[in-house]
Amino acid sequence: MKNPDKVKEWFIRARSNFARAKIGAGAPHILYEDLCFDSQQAVEKALKALCISEDIIFPKTHDIAFLFDLLEEKVEIPEDIRKARILNEYAVELRYPGSYSPVDEEEYRDSVKLAESALLWVEEKLKGVL
Repeated sequence: MKNPDKVKEWFIRARSNFARAKIGAGAPHILYEDLCFDSQQAVEKALKALCISEDIIFPKTHDIAFLFDLLEEKVEIPEDIRKARILNEYAVELRYPGSYSPVDEEEYRDSVKLAESALLWVEEKLKGVL
């Protein structure tokens, strides 16, 4: 691993996004779409931390599935963790007003569960670095 400090920086950001996703649940004027975006960002940043730890170069991307593809060359990724790729839908379109159905509480809670599982998995992979 070339840069453990960078790994830590990315994972700190992932934890921050995840904390916002969880805390925002009951606050007034916060949209579930925005909280789901934080869930997506948490997974994206955690995967980027793992990429850095594995010396995998990645482009600027919000695509969790793409990051899984990069990682699978060096890391075995359990299928239950791969399910987090569905969070991609929150990365761009749902961040802005549009003609989509609003995110409901159940969908929001599912996004948090997926993010939590992915972060715990990455944290286990980064044991000794974080």
